[in-house]
Amino acid sequence: MDDADPLLIALADPARWRLVRLLAERPRPVGVLAQLAEARQPQTTKHLQTLERAGIVTSQRSGQRRVYALQPGPLRDLAATLGRLAYTADRAGGSRETYDRHGLSLASERLAAEGPGWADERSFRFHRSLAGDPGSVWRHLTETALLARWWTPDDLRVSDLAFEARPGGRILLEYRDAEDTGHSDPVAGRGDGVVDVARPGERLAYRLSPRLPDGSAAFTAHVDFDLRPTGAGTDLDVHYLIADSAVESADFIAGIEIGFGQCLDKLAGAVGAHHDAPHTSARTEGKQVRP
Repeated sequence: MDDADPLLIALADPARWRLVRLLAERPRPVGVLAQLAEARQPQTTKHLQTLERAGIVTSQRSGQRRVYALQPGPLRDLAATLGRLAYTADRAGGSRETYDRHGLSLASERLAAEGPGWADERSFRFHRSLAGDPGSVWRHLTETALLARWWTPDDLRVSDLAFEARPGGRILLEYRDAEDTGHSDPVAGRGDGVVDVARPGERLAYRLSPRLPDGSAAFTAHVDFDLRPTGAGTDLDVHYLIADSAVESADFIAGIEIGFGQCLDKLAGAVGAHHDAPHTSARTEGKQVRP
């Protein structure tokens, strides 16, 4: 149990919190505390005993009275713990910032989704300079074992994947929360599609349709990867074009710029790590994996 847990449990009761506020002003006897809190004395005594066991207050007998005083140290420690949590959640570039950005995009896209086809011809362009040669990048784009390492945004993981890297080849993608190893939460997303162009080391194009909860297509993404060798590795340009957009696709489209950008950042990291390490991966092109 975290050191802060007993304090939080003790302070969670409104009646005990009222007593803490009264004791912050000055030490007081039980009877006075009960009167000021407008509570019965036996119940007030029980609350004070709970606070004392948690280390929040201390007491001493003075004649016929028991006087209680607040212990400021545990409250300072709790405040420091809460401050660290707030800092972690609020740090620049953290997942909370991404969550807030997605929320703004979500609100905007929902307002724009007025009818079928509302987002058709919407396009996104991405560029990444990758450390590996075009052959290595191609393997990361088409081999399921390598695809599974990067083909989801942050905080998600691939749970089912098939990719047949040939024209007409089948694509299947399903992903879950990265921490949902026991499948306790619904699937975070799934999609299926088909490969249109597969020129190893040069160009990959496919159509992928994310699925709505009822199984219908949210939209069709036409995704085109162009690979060009450079002296330092490979320049990758991606064109992401939307067609056949349903009204309900707003939630999906709101996440494309952030989410697919995160995927490509993970791709860059995976290719870089693969480039630095000895090549030992077996080819799994076209096979279905369930990481």
